[in-house]
Amino acid sequence: MFTKNKITGSALLILMIALAGTGCQKEERPALGDYPKDSNPPGGPLKFYAAYENTSVDSIRANFGSETNTTFTQGITGMAIQGGANGYVVYPSANDFKKSTSMTVAFWLKKNGPNPAGGGTSFVFGLSTTKDIWTRMDMFLEFEDAGNPSSADLASAKFYLRDQWFEFTGAKRIPNILNNQWHHIAFSFDASTSMLTTYVDGAELTGLPAGFGKFNNDGGKPDFSQSAGIVVGGPGHFAVGKTPDGWMGNFGGAIDQFRLYGVALSAAEVKSLFDSKK
Repeated sequence: MFTKNKITGSALLILMIALAGTGCQKEERPALGDYPKDSNPPGGPLKFYAAYENTSVDSIRANFGSETNTTFTQGITGMAIQGGANGYVVYPSANDFKKSTSMTVAFWLKKNGPNPAGGGTSFVFGLSTTKDIWTRMDMFLEFEDAGNPSSADLASAKFYLRDQWFEFTGAKRIPNILNNQWHHIAFSFDASTSMLTTYVDGAELTGLPAGFGKFNNDGGKPDFSQSAGIVVGGPGHFAVGKTPDGWMGNFGGAIDQFRLYGVALSAAEVKSLFDSKK
């Protein structure tokens, strides 16, 4: 037979267990995954996606970036990452993008003119490499600040792909993308044709010389197998523990909806990204 004291002790024990369970629930961290995602099956075409909704996480693999001197600002959709003269985000990898041959890199940017004098060339992003080449990168986009300088209405840009330069300089400068407004940029490379197509605000960039986008290195199919981390807002050196060359500056503007695909997006697919502000 239970005594009164035993009953009281049992009730107290049950109460303590219940309170302990409640306390544990309050201390649990929020579940991972509370960030924007695209519909993309495992191993699907979208290899890397950072929406910058008050976090630098890449949604594809919950791959958190390491932020240096950056903040968040109003983006084309929700929030965006805001860089500066010393601001950039480093990711340890671009997931399995390194297996790609065809590819697309797409993002939104907003910048008010080129970097100020002495600020260096503006690197929007840099895909670093473990291979010992002087650029330390397999792919990047930068805006020139000297020689063929950029301006608010004409951007002198260079897209670099596996040691081949596609130069939007002189008469090929890109109009009105550094005018402090949001603009969508996409570079789509099709390994079956070895051709790079450039899109600005959802439309293919025209007025380029015939054969401008022909990629002649790596047998016409870029080899990303030795790619390492990726830097958004600066040169890829930061991802491999190296110091950028003196002329290499950080972007200093805002970037939103940064995507890497392992396929060449079509013109219609790029336009859809632009129209939906993705």
